[in-house]
Amino acid sequence: MVEAVIEVEVVYAAVDRQVLRTISVAEGSTVRAALLASAMDAEFPELDLSQCPLGIFGKVIADPDVRVIQDGDRIEIYRPLLADPKEVRRLRAARAAEAKARNQ
Repeated sequence: MVEAVIEVEVVYAAVDRQVLRTISVAEGSTVRAALLASAMDAEFPELDLSQCPLGIFGKVIADPDVRVIQDGDRIEIYRPLLADPKEVRRLRAARAAEAKARNQ
């Protein structure tokens, strides 16, 4: 019997470059299995594919070892944030307020 195959995309954006790879995997594969099949860790040695946070089309996957992928899914590998976005906005607003106060 022929095993059904689906195509999915795996994407990772490092600070300096992005890679989007289309791979074929067996139907019924999990997110983690597809990720390992992508060999994205060969392209980015700093990635730990067994621990990195993942998502599909912008939605975080709680358990990638169980979640089954579907044909056409885009698996996204997330990297840690360098700064808290709320803190960055707060600092930017404080600097703008200081600049405004100096110009008055």
